[in-house]
Amino acid sequence: MQSKEYTLDVAGFPMTATFTDLADQAQGSVILSYRDTTLLATACMGKHDKESDFFPLTVDLEERFYAAGKILGSQYIRREGRPSDDAILAGRVVDRTIRPLFDHHIRREIQVVVTTLALGEVEVDTLAVIAGSLALATSNIPFNGPVSAVHIGYIGGQMVVNPSFDDVKNNPFYFDVTVCGKDNNVTMIETVAKQISNDVAGQALDAAVVVIEKIQTWQKQIVSEIGKTKTVLEFKKAPEGMVELFAEKIESKFYDAVFTGSAGKESMSALNEEWMTVYKEKFPEEKTFFAYEYIDTKINDIIHKEAIEKGKRPDGRTIDEVRPLFAKAGGISKVLHGSGIFYRGGTHVFSAVTLGAPGDAQTIETIKTSGEKRFMHHYNFAPYSVGEPGRMGGLNRRMIGHGYLAEKSLAQVIPSKDIFPYTIRLVSESTASNGSTSMGSVCASSLAMMDAGIPIEAPVAGIASGLMMETPEKYALITDIQGPEDHHGDMDFKVAGTRKGITGIQMDIKVGGIPVKILKEALIKAEKARLQILDVMEAEISKPRGDISPRAPKILSIKVKVDQIGLVIGTGGKTIKEMMATSGAEIDIDDDGTVFFTGTNGSAEIAKKLVEDLTKEFVKGEKFEGTVTKIAEFGAFVKIAGNTEGLVHVSEMAPFRVDHVTDYLKEGQVVPVIVKDVDERGRIALSIKQVNPDFFKQK
Repeated sequence: MQSKEYTLDVAGFPMTATFTDLADQAQGSVILSYRDTTLLATACMGKHDKESDFFPLTVDLEERFYAAGKILGSQYIRREGRPSDDAILAGRVVDRTIRPLFDHHIRREIQVVVTTLALGEVEVDTLAVIAGSLALATSNIPFNGPVSAVHIGYIGGQMVVNPSFDDVKNNPFYFDVTVCGKDNNVTMIETVAKQISNDVAGQALDAAVVVIEKIQTWQKQIVSEIGKTKTVLEFKKAPEGMVELFAEKIESKFYDAVFTGSAGKESMSALNEEWMTVYKEKFPEEKTFFAYEYIDTKINDIIHKEAIEKGKRPDGRTIDEVRPLFAKAGGISKVLHGSGIFYRGGTHVFSAVTLGAPGDAQTIETIKTSGEKRFMHHYNFAPYSVGEPGRMGGLNRRMIGHGYLAEKSLAQVIPSKDIFPYTIRLVSESTASNGSTSMGSVCASSLAMMDAGIPIEAPVAGIASGLMMETPEKYALITDIQGPEDHHGDMDFKVAGTRKGITGIQMDIKVGGIPVKILKEALIKAEKARLQILDVMEAEISKPRGDISPRAPKILSIKVKVDQIGLVIGTGGKTIKEMMATSGAEIDIDDDGTVFFTGTNGSAEIAKKLVEDLTKEFVKGEKFEGTVTKIAEFGAFVKIAGNTEGLVHVSEMAPFRVDHVTDYLKEGQVVPVIVKDVDERGRIALSIKQVNPDFFKQK
């Protein structure tokens, strides 16, 4: 095996890039290792252009169970199936980071595949960015890299570079920032935080850029030594006369079609259709891509110019103006446990929340972790939300990514299980889309949770900001981007949070990078808009309702000793199943002995009583009304709680001598008893005469 190795110290640990002939038919490949996490990244480019109007880049992150030393899957299928959400989200991080660094004219298919060979102490996503970058940058594929990435976590009172899984487990995050970048600029951000300030977020970005530039220098050294000569791709040119045709037929209508002074894209769409008709008539043999690209570039240029020079936007708003807002909590149906509706201009979202038993939590089993997930947010994007027919059903990467962005932003205010033991599922339906439905989902979901009576710490709102940049010194930051600003802008900067601080950030760009100073300014503008949105939401519902919906199940809980868990469950689960069947409630038990009872119409109370009776530890002196279950020569057995029985010895029946037990007791008879003693084996001695010496009359 041929091999060449490069190592860099990152936060006290070696990062090693190994170039071998393991995948030598790929145009570029590398094995990247850091703290026992090892990835294989490959990059391939097709030999011919595809008939496409867009750049055909695909990024796949492949998880393998062997990477964690596990054999996962169902009993009948032990092979990896569809990618986990973690793999999809990590793949999106790589895609969103590298995509802006290609010439958008490329029509050859390019594929980056990152395979997790071993999962060690750290996350995969940032390493996948570096590995993918190295595979591309050392290949013959045209790529404006390299690009690097880092995790910054706030642990134990300090910022930690690339925290390990144990760091996170033992010291819960105050925040976790994933930053990608190059040339002292930022290209992608993913952040989850517990209501941090703008200043703290800015400090994390500053710290990240320092580490990124160190990795960049290392990558550039590698590329200079072993990088292949880049393939020079020739791009077809637009037909002669196209520019003149546009000037003659469309130019006079162009400005007014873009800057209509109202929301919506009807005017611009109509102009596009007119231009395509004119183009096809003039150039019937030419590809329509050239026409699409030309008008798209014209719109891009005019939107940038007007925003930067005049602060003008297509819909007539000022640079910092948020579109009209509407918030509604509940009111859809009493069947729902909670619901919320949120409008921000042409973006409309409906969210519904369902409360379930602890046992309704989602079981998670991936190469990284296994356990239960009690808070879920799912996002749906139907074609009607953009006014078009389309295929329904299925789940794509965008829906998973948008759903997770809202989920992580909301998770920071969810009450702990010991305060609110319910499993919580939120579903957001994008019913009308014109700019950042993910942030609309955050707002609608906050309304739904407060409507459901979930005691969240504070409502969360979100906003998307944009950027029109000519140079790092000449730019315009735009609040609440919609339609053309989203499509033609240089940045989509989504920030969610409470009045106290930030809970989530996601940033995508279409340029090579954005300076941190601009991002810090964007955080300030996003906070101003977020507070405005929270004003509207809190005017509708200022805090969670005092009670949950009567349609939601009731949850009660008790705690039993750990050594009693087996007693509650029973052999093969027989006991707990019988109690659930008897009561009609769900019974869930945690490893620490906490037992949850979930049900309606009093079933939770019945189940709770059954477990309390089963696990009750009797104390000398306790009094009960018991039922005689069995007569013996030496006394009688009496059931005092649940199925617990104790013995009333013949000498403890009455203050006088009893010769025959049956003279005084019979099965089914109810008698008063007191616990006389409990021996080391848990056997209970009862007495009737000590609690009521006059209960029997001597015969």
